[in-house]
Amino acid sequence: MQTASAYRHVKANIVLYGALFANLGIAIAKFVAAAISGSSSMLTEGVHSLVDSGNQMLLLYGQSRAKRPPDAYHPFGYGRELYFWAFVVAILIFAIGAGVSIYEGWRHIADPEPLRDPTINYIVLGVAFLLEGSSWAIAVREFNAGRGEQSWWKAVKRSKDPAGFIVLFEYSAALLGLAIAAIGVWVSHWTGDARIDGMASVAIGCVLAAVAVLLAREAKGLLIGESAEPELVVAIWRLLERRPEITAINHVRTIHTAPDSIFVAVSADFEDALPMGRAESLIEEMEAELKAAEPRLSSIYIRPEKQRDAVVYPAPPRD
Repeated sequence: MQTASAYRHVKANIVLYGALFANLGIAIAKFVAAAISGSSSMLTEGVHSLVDSGNQMLLLYGQSRAKRPPDAYHPFGYGRELYFWAFVVAILIFAIGAGVSIYEGWRHIADPEPLRDPTINYIVLGVAFLLEGSSWAIAVREFNAGRGEQSWWKAVKRSKDPAGFIVLFEYSAALLGLAIAAIGVWVSHWTGDARIDGMASVAIGCVLAAVAVLLAREAKGLLIGESAEPELVVAIWRLLERRPEITAINHVRTIHTAPDSIFVAVSADFEDALPMGRAESLIEEMEAELKAAEPRLSSIYIRPEKQRDAVVYPAPPRD
């Protein structure tokens, strides 16, 4: 039973595990190449891959912690802990990945090292590009499977699972970083100016900083609490307004407590003549109908409330 569970876990997180082991191997190769050639951009790329490996470990740890069941202190569960670790990942990319890259580049610009044979750099960069490119293709495939007809940017904005888009952004930054490193090494040797290699390192750091800021922004929104997609709110609204016992829906509020868990609070005006016993049964029926229609609704709260006394939010636009 434990073996089967472990297999399902690895299969569900194949992108993260693949990224972890690939980045560890690539980081070692880049550090060896940097030691042999003295390349600043290769050293920067080694730090980049090492940081990415740590990020994948943190995301896997966050997923494990987020699956803990609710308790008295956290009645809605620990699902949003994953969002915390996603924010930590963004900080690490900025502080370590971008910080070390920019510092290392500046150091080599101020005090350039003599150029050495770049052959080992080209070999490692080529192998890394193949591995990173293959992993990027897998990450894109997984992300496309979940985004449907949405644009990439809209899918990222609406995504409530940071692991998917963080890995995608990391690989995109990794491929761009490899290209910058390769150009920096080649131009340095072509011109005989070792400072250009340091400039490439600074450019890689700027790419990482931009990615970190973008990821931090998305993680912050998830930590604060984001609503479910408007299509789901409309679907809930339509299911409720079909009930003849409800004269008005005051508002439908939702918030993600985990990537696949949503809390919904409904305020509705019920018919005045509706008996209390029937109202209780009606609420139970509506909760069962909503959960059957959308399994991600983990907690449903329906409050009978006169419209004149309630906070009223209009329904989202409907297609």
